[in-house]
Amino acid sequence: MHTQMMIRTHPEVDGDIQADQILIDCIEACFDCAQTCIACADACLAEDEAHHLKQCIRLDLDCADICDTVAKVATRRTGSNITTLRVLLAACAEACRVCAEECESHAEMHDHCAICAEACRRCEMSCHTMGDLASPMMQ
Repeated sequence: MHTQMMIRTHPEVDGDIQADQILIDCIEACFDCAQTCIACADACLAEDEAHHLKQCIRLDLDCADICDTVAKVATRRTGSNITTLRVLLAACAEACRVCAEECESHAEMHDHCAICAEACRRCEMSCHTMGDLASPMMQ
């Protein structure tokens, strides 16, 4: 991805390499989680007993939408909207936690759910890290 190059060359980024990397990791984790959740939902729909996976599909799709939104908002570096970003990061971490728990409950039977749970846990942690540092990084 070009996330790193775009963030590091933006005129309004302060050049704090550690903070930049946390931001980049969060954006990439969110986009990756969104894609993984969409793929998991699609794979769930293809399972023979898809009706047993309704909640998993719902949480996958909710998580994907939230992750996609957070990645887009976090990518915008001009100006600031720290309060909204912090709320979105908290919501994303929660959506990822809930989705991961649901996918983990199906992971033994469905490899796609195991992969999705892993992506959700990574994104959850990344959103927490970014949320903890959002104020100093985004001012």
